[in-house]
Amino acid sequence: MNNARARQVLSAVERSGIEWRKSSKIPNSNGQCVGVGPLADGSGRVAVRHSHHPDGSVFVYTQDEWASFLTGIEPGEFDFS
Repeated sequence: MNNARARQVLSAVERSGIEWRKSSKIPNSNGQCVGVGPLADGSGRVAVRHSHHPDGSVFVYTQDEWASFLTGIEPGEFDFS
């Protein structure tokens, strides 16, 4: 894993511009999920964080990285079973 990708520090201004969303499709998650949201800078980058630690670490992905992830979710590419 690229260490620069592993943890990125966003400024308070960058964080405040993110409209965080949580999945509504995970039943019985007891609130254990991630929040995702696009950065407001128009770059298409997407931030990901743990929903219980909103001020904690944030992973930031490029538009292409996020699109690749979403493409793999539906066919089960990331299923571990």
